[in-house]
Amino acid sequence: MRTYRELFRTPEFTPLFLASAGHVAGQTVSGLALGTLVYESTDSPLLSALAVFGPSLAQVLGATTLLSAADRLPPRAALTGAALFFALCTAVQAVPGLPVWAAFALLLVFGFVSALAGGVRYGLLNEILTKDGYLLGRSVLNMSAGTMQICGYALGGVLVATLSARGALLAGAALYALGAAAARTGLSHRSPRATGRPSVRETWRNNALLWSSVPRRHVYLALWVPNGLIVGCESLYVSYAPEHAGLLFAATALGMLAGDTLTGRFVPRRWRLRLGAPLRLLLAVPFLIFTLHPPLPLALAAVTVAAVGFAASLLLQERLMELTPDELSGHALGLHSSGMLTMQGAGAALAGTAAQLTSPATAMTLMAAASVVVTLTLARGLRAVERAAAEAAGAAGEGADSRGRRPASAAEANADA
Repeated sequence: MRTYRELFRTPEFTPLFLASAGHVAGQTVSGLALGTLVYESTDSPLLSALAVFGPSLAQVLGATTLLSAADRLPPRAALTGAALFFALCTAVQAVPGLPVWAAFALLLVFGFVSALAGGVRYGLLNEILTKDGYLLGRSVLNMSAGTMQICGYALGGVLVATLSARGALLAGAALYALGAAAARTGLSHRSPRATGRPSVRETWRNNALLWSSVPRRHVYLALWVPNGLIVGCESLYVSYAPEHAGLLFAATALGMLAGDTLTGRFVPRRWRLRLGAPLRLLLAVPFLIFTLHPPLPLALAAVTVAAVGFAASLLLQERLMELTPDELSGHALGLHSSGMLTMQGAGAALAGTAAQLTSPATAMTLMAAASVVVTLTLARGLRAVERAAAEAAGAAGEGADSRGRRPASAAEANADA
């Protein structure tokens, strides 16, 4: 599957696409609104950063308790229910007089449920598409996320300026509700991918199984840490340039859109194995310019170029799926999503703390330098992952089933190599 026409002709991809777009749009509008509301109330870069990315940090709770349910719940019901829950939480945050601590308590619950929703969403994507279509499908969802972030941050900025931050929060709640409607009306009923009751014990067992493989462990670390540190830089946009934060967020989303489009649609496989490390370095290096306190046009150019590097996650997800059996695909992708978002929340907390002690510009520079160091440190282990991926691809060519997938036993053999 190499064309967008083939992709959107695949049954159920379009409603999943729309549901995902509604989720990202709601998250973007409401995140900017809440970050602005908290900064106005507290004048704290740390609390403002956590207001935008706090749900990401809370995902670690869901990843360690709920994630086994990602393959054991009917996807349509789970995605619809989660979207309605997000709409309700966002609407409550818009209540006048709501204490800041209560808004953060809602963010904690929000992130808890988001871990499960991410596993269900991306597990369903892996189920809907054939193996050779996953990268293109995920890139389109990422492109949609980039587009929705551009539009969402622009819309959120307009709503905050013309109405109020609380009015923007209500708009975010409505967008979540639209995503719920798309999931409920467009997706068909599917049985869970795995049997048995979800439990905390099962979640821990599967997490341990996925983490026990050395190649998968390197992939997870590369997916989580460089990305999270750079999102820490982004979390300081509001405190770095309060009047232009929406522009910086939109420029970042534009760069992500460009990177995902090029990587998902046009980069051949022989190049995909080589571009991971350069893209992760590209993600961090442009942020080093913030040590010079660049003018706004140069800052916008730097964050746009840097965000192209987020496409490295697409390549690593492809590696992860080649190293994971199908019956754990939802759990594996949920662990990736939850771990990545948790690290983004941790990055926001770390960056906010550094900004409190120094300045937003200095903190952004330090976070970018740390991301470069981590990428270089992981480079050797990831070269071994590339060799394992090549072997897994050869096994897939020899023993694929009717959907182009290899048997789970072959996947496990390569994962534990």
